[in-house]
Amino acid sequence: MSIIAANDTLQSLSSLTVANATAALERGLAAIRAGQTSFDLRHVLTVDSVAVSVMLAWRKAAQDAGIELELKHLPPALQSLTKLYGVCSLLFPTSEQLEPGAPLAENPAHAEFAPVVGAPEPSKLGLANAPADLHHHH
Repeated sequence: MSIIAANDTLQSLSSLTVANATAALERGLAAIRAGQTSFDLRHVLTVDSVAVSVMLAWRKAAQDAGIELELKHLPPALQSLTKLYGVCSLLFPTSEQLEPGAPLAENPAHAEFAPVVGAPEPSKLGLANAPADLHHHH
């Protein structure tokens, strides 16, 4: 029995870090191209700051394809990152926001490059080489 990309909801993805960001991004994009409309991220237990960029890239690719991508069952670590970077409303536009009235980025397509007001500098979080090195756009 072969695994068909069209059925890939990314449920088997267990980490979303610098180490596997490119592979995870490509896998998600392939699933979107195959018509996948929701990703189940319940098993993604290991994350770092690149996870948010990957999720934003998936969402943008889906929007470009006219698809409303649903990201389901995010574990706490992943939810924390979306809050830290202030992108809850970009990743989950239809869901209830924890902080109503939070400002949206001017252009959602560029949100991953927008500075997050009030967030600690990456270097203070022990991510010395983040996020400048993380934005690999192939």
